[in-house]
Amino acid sequence: MKTSKTLERVLGVSEKDIVQISVKNVYYSYGPTNVLSDISFDIKRSDFLAILGPNGSGKTTLLKLILGIIPLSKGEIELFGKKVNDFSQWNRLGYVPQNATHIDPFFPVSVNEIVAMGLLSGKAFPRFISSKDASLIDQALEKVDMNEFKKKRIGELSGGQQQRVFIARAIVNQPDVLFLDEPTTGVDVTTQTRFYDILNSLNKSHGITIVLITHDIGVVTKYVTKVACLNQRLIYHGSHDEFCSSSFIMEFLKGEHHLVSHRH
Repeated sequence: MKTSKTLERVLGVSEKDIVQISVKNVYYSYGPTNVLSDISFDIKRSDFLAILGPNGSGKTTLLKLILGIIPLSKGEIELFGKKVNDFSQWNRLGYVPQNATHIDPFFPVSVNEIVAMGLLSGKAFPRFISSKDASLIDQALEKVDMNEFKKKRIGELSGGQQQRVFIARAIVNQPDVLFLDEPTTGVDVTTQTRFYDILNSLNKSHGITIVLITHDIGVVTKYVTKVACLNQRLIYHGSHDEFCSSSFIMEFLKGEHHLVSHRH
């Protein structure tokens, strides 16, 4: 935060103009199958970005490239000014993968232990939870309104509650950017609304940049500030309002109009 304020004071750079993640001319193929072609865009501080596209459009592949889960073969990705292959501060990025809540209901692990896993992964052996760590776990659970459930077994919770626990695990290291891949698949609209309220709070009140991969932004249009529309190529990247009013995008989304919903 001090660095960003110094930049703003000395260089006249607005905090919201600070680029956290830069994707430049990225291509990717699985064998002979091309998945991504010439993808370029930036993610800036405090963005709430929805990445949209049909199945097979390359959304999850792009996310895995940004997170270093799969190696970059062509193009360039920078995280906080460092090339992805040289980046080491992975605690600055939080990640909730697809199907995070698809777990054995009898798996004998508590909510507290699930969130602690987000801290243990970055610790050297022997791994243990310090009093400072316990405080971070409580803070993360408080942000998603799940502190009162911390002693519950994860399998005893509803799908929506489990989602919130996995967000807590992703933010326990206090990341700058939180990535979520199709996080609301299979949950009802009421649960989705509560879920997005929490993401909005993390974005607006806690300054966490949100990057959300989804098929449908209908319920989150109150909160999304940027949209990237992907179908192997980057079809659109810009403000949500311009996206909704674009006749070009409406033409592209024939049969996918549920993706577009105006703010109320």
